Amino acid sequence: MNLINSPRVLVEKILPEINYGEFPVKRVSGETVTVRAHVYADGHDALTVQLLHRRKKDKVWQRTPMKALGNDEWQAGFLVAEPVDYLYTVRAWINSYATAAWSAGKKQAAGQDFAAEAGVCLEFIKKRSRLPGAPEGPELARFVKKIETEKKPAAKAAILLDPLLAELAALRPEKETLGVYPKELRVCVERERARFSSWYEIFPRSFSDKPGAHGTFRDCERLLPEIADLGFDVLYFPPIHPIGETKRKGKNNSVAAGPGDPGSPWAIGSALGGHKAVDPRLGTLGDFDNLVKKAKKHGIDIALDIAFQCSPDHPYIKEHPQWFKWRPDGTIQHAENPPKKYEDVVPVNFDTVDRKALWEELKSVFVFWAARGVSVFRVDNPHTKPFPFWQWVIAEVRKQYPDAIFLAEAFTKPKVMYRLAKAGFTQSYTYFTWRNTKPELTAYLTELTRTGVSEYFRPNFWPNTPDILSEIFQRDGRPAFLSRLVLAGTLSSNYGMYGPAYEQCVNAAVAGKEEYLNSEKYEIKNWDLNAPGNLRLLIKKLNAARRQNPALQATNNIRFLPVDNDAIIAYVKASRDGSNVIITVVNLDGRHRRSGWLNLPLAELGLAADKPYKVHDLLTGAAYSWSGERNYVELDPGSMPAHVFRLEGHQPRVQAFDYYS
Repeated sequence: MNLINSPRVLVEKILPEINYGEFPVKRVSGETVTVRAHVYADGHDALTVQLLHRRKKDKVWQRTPMKALGNDEWQAGFLVAEPVDYLYTVRAWINSYATAAWSAGKKQAAGQDFAAEAGVCLEFIKKRSRLPGAPEGPELARFVKKIETEKKPAAKAAILLDPLLAELAALRPEKETLGVYPKELRVCVERERARFSSWYEIFPRSFSDKPGAHGTFRDCERLLPEIADLGFDVLYFPPIHPIGETKRKGKNNSVAAGPGDPGSPWAIGSALGGHKAVDPRLGTLGDFDNLVKKAKKHGIDIALDIAFQCSPDHPYIKEHPQWFKWRPDGTIQHAENPPKKYEDVVPVNFDTVDRKALWEELKSVFVFWAARGVSVFRVDNPHTKPFPFWQWVIAEVRKQYPDAIFLAEAFTKPKVMYRLAKAGFTQSYTYFTWRNTKPELTAYLTELTRTGVSEYFRPNFWPNTPDILSEIFQRDGRPAFLSRLVLAGTLSSNYGMYGPAYEQCVNAAVAGKEEYLNSEKYEIKNWDLNAPGNLRLLIKKLNAARRQNPALQATNNIRFLPVDNDAIIAYVKASRDGSNVIITVVNLDGRHRRSGWLNLPLAELGLAADKPYKVHDLLTGAAYSWSGERNYVELDPGSMPAHVFRLEGHQPRVQAFDYYS
C-alpha cells in the first residue's frame, strides 16, 4: 500500500451496502436510494462530498452533492426511474475555496484583515474560469471581476460567500486530495409488482363446473373476472405438470391412493412428461397460453410453482440418473424431513458431478415458462438448494426476462431466508404466519422495516397456505380469519392467501397439527364460491383500499401507535408526499370485545391540536369525528375486529415519516 500518495480524505463507509458490495440493494421504478457515507479528513478544512450514480449501462456518472449530518456523516439520494441496474459510489475532496472563503468570512466578521484568504479564493476561481470547455467558466469570470472591483470588505466577503459561487467552485474535484470509495455498489431495480401485489392461490383442478370432475385451464378462465373483481393481481397455481403414479399419495396424505385419487401436484413427472409439460387433465399447453393471455387482459399475472423435485416416474430419472441419490440396494432415495416421509417425491442431488448440465436444465425450465408469458414464479423450498445456484439462475433468467419476479417459499431460519433474498429472490414468505400477539408483530415488523434487512428483503405475508393452517385459526375461527386478513393486507404491501379455503374460513385440522384435514393437496374439491358466511366482500373492500391508497402500497413506511390495551394493535402509514394517511386498528383477541385509547402524533400528521378531524373506515364505510391526540376505539371480533381508517382534513406533511428510501 502506497501511503505516501494516499489521499487525505477518507470515504470509509457507505450505507446501504450489502455484504461488502457482493449483493445489490433493491428498489422498484420511481423509488429513491438514500445513501449515507462516513467521510472525513485530518484538520479543519472544508470538504466537498459527492454521490455518484448512473445506470449500469451508462458511462457517465451523475453527481449529487451530499449534505453534512454531523459526526462526519453525509447523506444524499437519487431516483431510480427504470427497471434496470444502477451503480453508486461516493467521492470527496478538500475544498480549498470553501476553506479560504469560510476563513475570510470569519475574519471579516471579527474586523480582521482577510486579504490573504481573498487572494487564495481569487486565484482558485481564476484558474477554474480558464479551464477549456468548462461550462461554468463565464459565470466564474464574472465573479472574478466582481471580487477585483469591490473595495468594501463586507461586500467583498459577501461575494466570496455567495452560495452560487461556492456551488460553481465545487463542481470539479481537486485531485490532490481526492478520496474515492473503492467499490461501485449496485441497485437492482424491478417493476412495481415487486413491491405491491395481491396473490390468490387456487388448485385449478378443483374448479370444474361439473361436481366431481377434474377442473381445467378453461374452467379457470371463467374465474378471471371474479378474481379481478376481488382485487387480486396475481393468480398462483401449484405445479400444473403430470403427476406420478408410483407411490402416489391418497387422501389426507395416506400412503395408499385409491382409484380416483389425483395425487399431489408436487409429485412432478410421469410418462406424460415433466417440468415442461402440463397435466393433460388440465388441458393443453395451448389452453394454458390462452389463460395467461386472458389473465393479463384482466390485469392478472399467472404465477407458477417451480418445485425442483420429481416423482419416481419423472423422465429425468431415466434420462439423467446421475442427478439423483441412489441407495446401496439400488433404490432411489425419496424425500424425507424426519419424521415426515414423502415417498412420492424424489429430491434432486445438487452435489452431482454433472452439475453444469443440471443447472442448465433447471434454468431452461424457467425460460420455457417465461417464453409462454409467465413472469411470476413461486419457488418451492429454495432453502434446500444451494445458494450459488439461485444467484446464478435468477441472474440468467433476468438477462432474458428482466420483469421476472421470484417468490421464495422459504419457511426457514432467518439468516437463510435473508441470504436467499440477497441471492436474487424478489419476495419471500415470512414468519407472519406465526406472529399473533402485539409484541410479536411489533418486533417482527421492526426487524423487517427498521434494519438493514429492508434494503434487500421484501416480505410477502400469507395468513395460510395449503400446507399451513396455524393454531389461531383452529382456535378462534372466523374472527381470526377476519383479523389476520386485515393484518396481512395492511402490514405488508405484498400479501396473499390460499383460497377459497381462506374466505370460507375452513379450519378443520389434522389433530395436533397445523395441517388441513382433507387437504386439497391430495383431493379435488368442488368449491361453492358463494357459500354462506364467506369473506369475499371484505376481501374486495380491503384490496380496493390497497389499490386506492398509496400509503398501503409500501411496507417500510409503517409506524406503530400507542394503545392502552395489549390486545389492540394500531399503526399508521403515510404516502411519500404525506397526502394519504391510513390508520389501521386491529383487535387481536378473537374471543372478546376490546377497547382502548389510541394516541396519534398530530404534528407529524399535519393535524392541529385544537381542531377536530375525520377518519373514514374503508371496510365499513363509517366515519368518525376525532379530536386531540387520544381517541377511543372499540372492536368486537364477532362482527368486525378491525378498522382501516383514511385520515381526512389534515395538511399533508411531505415525508412526515422519514421511512421512504
